Amino acid sequence: MQDMQSQQAEIPMPIDRVGVRCIRIPLTISDRASGSQHTVAEVSLDVDLPAHFKGTHMSRFLEALEGWQEDLGYHNLKNLLENVRERLCAQRAHAVFQFPFFMRKKAPATGAEGVQGYDCTLKGTLEATKKPHLELQVVVPVMTVCPCSKAISREGAHSQRADVRIAVTLKGFSWLEEFIEIAEQAASSPTYPLIKRQDEKFVTESAFANPMFVEDVVRSAAQQLEAHPQVQWFRVEVESYESIHAHNAFALIERHCERKEA
Repeated sequence: MQDMQSQQAEIPMPIDRVGVRCIRIPLTISDRASGSQHTVAEVSLDVDLPAHFKGTHMSRFLEALEGWQEDLGYHNLKNLLENVRERLCAQRAHAVFQFPFFMRKKAPATGAEGVQGYDCTLKGTLEATKKPHLELQVVVPVMTVCPCSKAISREGAHSQRADVRIAVTLKGFSWLEEFIEIAEQAASSPTYPLIKRQDEKFVTESAFANPMFVEDVVRSAAQQLEAHPQVQWFRVEVESYESIHAHNAFALIERHCERKEA
């Protein structure tokens, strides 16, 4: 049958990235509490395309994914990227996995337990003769109390939920839970899936005793990420969904971590 994709392009211009998106697959990821957990990922796969090819072979992305094992680890992702690059005769291959990660959390006073989900993304890039570049991202909801509002108010202060968005590249294995904990420790308070009245009192009082600007939260998270032995690079952004303003507040820090080997 005629191979239309391999014909000469009418406009001989290279394409940086071409591929497929919105593929849903089952996924297994590492879980510190139980070893592993099952979730569902939405996957994107793409490659570069030389100027002389009219199109890429979209079915080959699905063939590569069909033969891939669902355990999302370094070696499996490296094998997938190599398979995609070879099947598509490309110089660069990219993969993006977006998935929810779940943790069981206990309320701080009563111990009431519930499941909380965190939006995560793993991005992988592989170029010829190079090692894969992997970037892990997680979004962690937290609570902040405004220090300015507390300082100028006779009673109370405005508080709101905020998101701490952490992206890291790693030189060795780390639990996803470690970065969730870094985000939660940086804020006025974590959020909880299930709380009773005693818990609400505890959270409110402890958060008001620990007021934080977005600048405070982003610096605290960045300090912890810089000290993490496996982090090579990070970007941390805090966005506060302000309760008394019509706008959001945000702060961002990005760093390469340079450490001397012992």
